[in-house]
Amino acid sequence: MADSNTKVALVVGASRGMGRQIAIDLAKNGYAVVVAAKSTSDARNAVPFPPDPNSPQSTISTVEREIVEAGGRATAIPVDVRDFASVQKMVDRTIETYGRLDVLVYNSGAIWWASVEDTPMKRFQLMQRVNPEGLYGAVQATLPHLKKSRGGGRIVVVSPPIYSRFFRGKTAYAMGKVGMSVLTKGLAMDFQRQGLTDMAITSLWPAVAIESAATRKLTDQNPAEAQDLRKASIFSAAVLAILRAPAAAVNGQLELDEDFLRSAAGGSVTDFAPYAVVPGSTPRRIMPAVLPDLTVAEQDDEGKRMDSAKGRDKEKAKL
Repeated sequence: MADSNTKVALVVGASRGMGRQIAIDLAKNGYAVVVAAKSTSDARNAVPFPPDPNSPQSTISTVEREIVEAGGRATAIPVDVRDFASVQKMVDRTIETYGRLDVLVYNSGAIWWASVEDTPMKRFQLMQRVNPEGLYGAVQATLPHLKKSRGGGRIVVVSPPIYSRFFRGKTAYAMGKVGMSVLTKGLAMDFQRQGLTDMAITSLWPAVAIESAATRKLTDQNPAEAQDLRKASIFSAAVLAILRAPAAAVNGQLELDEDFLRSAAGGSVTDFAPYAVVPGSTPRRIMPAVLPDLTVAEQDDEGKRMDSAKGRDKEKAKL
């Protein structure tokens, strides 16, 4: 069990890359961390240790060992986000282990960038199951516990701002990722409707490409590509800044890591040089400088409220 002052964070998709860095930095900042993903290994006999953080040798088992050997608290729990029963079991084990849950970070993701014609149905289905469906399941399973969090539960989703250029050349991928951002917007509205002012869900996306297993393929072919990459630590710094910010400042927001860190709520950071993979380089920004406002003039006009859940409950009562 965690003591009454120790917050517990569940990081889904924490075996390598950004997810690993988020888990490690949460632990460094006093969180007990549940490290969740599909990949496990015999961390006790891992050589070298720690493994390359962007390689298949980095697993939830090695990340757990990294955190524990650095003096932190961590528990590795395997999960298949495509299977809701597995997701529920992961959350149940989290509560059995620590007795509480304060933060959910959903970083799991499947990727395939190609035209609609060149995206096979199986690939499309995999992305939808891992990306929006996996997120939805994780949110459903964790919400009852996050609502009990003292100080308010927080959710951080790795998904992008919504703008049309994002769809180009990767429609199937974009459908899922944008769907995740729609969940962020919609659940934030649920929190507001329900008066849960101390809770927040926020989407976060890199403004500049981040070093990962995917970018490794590019840099292996052309080492100069590394000049346009940042370290995963910028993303974890933004996650921590979001968790420190007031709920009202981040609830329902679709943020970019650099832009949020530059903001007053994110700490007014101005020096991003330490995050460059190649010292002295100025990585190219891949995201738009200005993003569209998704609100409308009639934003607060809900019309006639419909609630299918209430109708369902009435039908159950008749049975």
